[in-house]
Amino acid sequence: MNTLESTDSTRQAIEIVAALKAQIRTALIGQDEVIDHVLAALLAAGHVLIEGVPGLGKTLLVQALARTFNGRAARIQFTPDLMPSDITGHTLYDQAAQTFVARRGPVFTNLLLADEINRAPAKTQAALLEVMQEGQVTIEGEAHALQPPFMVLATQNPIEQEGTYPLPEAQLDRFLLKIRIDYPDPVDELALVRQVTHRQLGDRLNVETVNQVITPSSVLALQRACASIVVADPVLDYAVRIVRATRSWNGVSIGAGPRGGIALVRAARGAALMAGRSHVTPDDVKRMALPALRHRLTPAPELQIEGRDSDALLDALLEGVEAPRT
Repeated sequence: MNTLESTDSTRQAIEIVAALKAQIRTALIGQDEVIDHVLAALLAAGHVLIEGVPGLGKTLLVQALARTFNGRAARIQFTPDLMPSDITGHTLYDQAAQTFVARRGPVFTNLLLADEINRAPAKTQAALLEVMQEGQVTIEGEAHALQPPFMVLATQNPIEQEGTYPLPEAQLDRFLLKIRIDYPDPVDELALVRQVTHRQLGDRLNVETVNQVITPSSVLALQRACASIVVADPVLDYAVRIVRATRSWNGVSIGAGPRGGIALVRAARGAALMAGRSHVTPDDVKRMALPALRHRLTPAPELQIEGRDSDALLDALLEGVEAPRT
């Protein structure tokens, strides 16, 4: 098992990140880009919103990732009757001690899978907001800090919209990345079906092939190493120009705010570390622009009618914003 004693050891961090990815791939087949984006978000100490139809391995991804660093994982199925206290916890009266005690909810974990987050009403969604932003939970006026590392991986189904509650802009902005997970290609799907059906009863998720690589404290060291990745001024300027362009680009109704630029740089640092580099390149920024910004801008109504989404606008925008040559 690897440990990361010094945040200055970028080479060691790169090796550990590569090992994390290799272990996750033993359980999750055919979703390399999704794995890269989730790991980049973890390295940047951010949260992710995953959009995709059921059955594509979102739960398996969370369990496999938690196993790589011996972390705790919890899953909450969001439903219309879910209450905020079902997430954060509540107080109970202890008859023996004759006092009220706090009963912690499932949010007290390392990786929290918020499944179909848009099926719960706004009040319950908001209960997750403090947790994501502050890293703490308030129960009956008392603050309870979460044990880091902590990461929310929320999912939503892009097809079924009946009975859902759209995420408010304030909460969408708290997600570092919005990742889209699609069906695997034919070769990967064949390998997936073969793996799940080979001498196995039922179709229960199997992460036994995933080995522990690091400890939770090493994840924090990796995040510090990621934060030290160098971003040269021309590259930083490129990221800011991309974000500012979203506010005036033809077809964009509402562009990304300053938090979009911060998220893009943080995600690009994670991508650089994933790629084995100690500095961010313009390609890292460009690679992470869609997942970092697609949920921070709103296409004009006429474009939505035509079926053009934020990804199409960002693709055109990236072609129009000049990247630095060095």
